[in-house]
Amino acid sequence: MARELTPEQRGVRRDAVAELGQALRDLVDAAVRTEVPPDRLAEATRAARDLTGLLSEDLREVHEIASVDDPATGERWYSPVYGPGSPVAPPMVVQDRPEERRCVGRVTVGKQHEGPPGLVHGGVVATLLDHVLARSARAAGHGGLTASLTVSYRRPVHLGVPLVVTGELVSVEGRRATATARVVAEDAPEITLAEGEATLVALRADRASEVFARTGRDVGAWTSRG
Repeated sequence: MARELTPEQRGVRRDAVAELGQALRDLVDAAVRTEVPPDRLAEATRAARDLTGLLSEDLREVHEIASVDDPATGERWYSPVYGPGSPVAPPMVVQDRPEERRCVGRVTVGKQHEGPPGLVHGGVVATLLDHVLARSARAAGHGGLTASLTVSYRRPVHLGVPLVVTGELVSVEGRRATATARVVAEDAPEITLAEGEATLVALRADRASEVFARTGRDVGAWTSRG
């Protein structure tokens, strides 16, 4: 089980996790773009397996929460969207604006998330939207899980283009909230590339305890708040 860390220990580990995460993202980018000959691919494969062995010396179970995470606030260092330690995250940098019930994410999506040639995969676009939809609600004090998500693709989203992804909490009725979001290119904010709308449902405390029981932790970011 991932051990509890002091704030100082967590800060040191987060720095190390973020540095490894960036190195792995660089590796993933190189892996999906490389055209080196087969003998060099074989050499890289051996090195990758050695690295896997090194990191596998101490693994947490899949249901366990990482020691660098904060489940009370929803801060996930291995999030596939924004996690500094994730090798698959773009990663998106998000600024919460709770007083406006909004959040604003900035991201440039690379080759590893390509769908049609030169374009961001539609599922990745939906994932970016889903994240800011939920985060805008959480930043405003309404935790919850996505119950429904509708995505409209207006124009192709190109790889390598700085994007702005904005989420906004629209309304709250009991445990249910509605949020909207849109994706634009940073240099053309007037043109909507994709937009989404989600219904988010905050879990009751007893239901959250059941859903997240295997983590062994108090997970408050996705529950109703008094």
